Amino acid sequence: MKPTRRVGSHGLAVHEHPAAADATDLPVILIHGTMDRATSLAKVARRLPDLHVIRYDRRGYGDSLLGPGDTPVPPADTVEAQVADLLDVVDRTRCIVVGHSMGGTVALAAAARRPDLIAAVAAYESPRPWVPWWPTTSPGARVADDAELDPATAAERFMRRMIGDAQWDRMPASSREKRRAEGPALIADMVAIRSAPAYRDADLTMPVVSARGGESTDHHSRAAEEIAASVPNAELWVIDGACHGAHLTHPDEFAAMVRHTVALARS
Repeated sequence: MKPTRRVGSHGLAVHEHPAAADATDLPVILIHGTMDRATSLAKVARRLPDLHVIRYDRRGYGDSLLGPGDTPVPPADTVEAQVADLLDVVDRTRCIVVGHSMGGTVALAAAARRPDLIAAVAAYESPRPWVPWWPTTSPGARVADDAELDPATAAERFMRRMIGDAQWDRMPASSREKRRAEGPALIADMVAIRSAPAYRDADLTMPVVSARGGESTDHHSRAAEEIAASVPNAELWVIDGACHGAHLTHPDEFAAMVRHTVALARS
């Protein structure tokens, strides 16, 4: 599916889903995680036909791998760059942001910096690698800690851990190469959120839904619970039976979380 439009100096690929009928609700921005793409959130977007939903490929991923003139896009290696890209997508207009994994961290960081523009946030298993208990053996930590690791190799190793060797080996060679080309963006993601906290919990003054899966790993679950407990106006949302990829395996329940976040923004 071709992007609806491209925005910003890097030509980020944006997929827009206007509401089926006239609506006054704020647009809902869906943000994908590390080594993922906007296409993975299409199932969720299709379940929200009455809302104005926007998905975009973050810098260095999917259709945002190349910019104007098919030139390689430099990765967003700081939280500030990630936030600036998001603000380009929404054109500095008020919105609701929903992020999966690293996308949740981008959403929370943007909300902490621009509470005037972000009406509510939902973050599904947003990582917190700056806290002392975060495991040093997580895939992201291994990437960030190995300065000599080739980006393409890092991307392949990350994908193999996430989807398994068999599924990776079944992918067409062209798809594997595209994923390997996303290695610089992977490393940039991991470095950006490990140098310092991506946001201050106290700066998140809007409604926040911190979500996790009922079958998720201990560190993902603990991070979601910590956000719910530490952010002033936050609550915990659990998708029963889901793991980290709930947007793919439980799109109905993920969409219900989005609707709940929209309702909080309205109230």
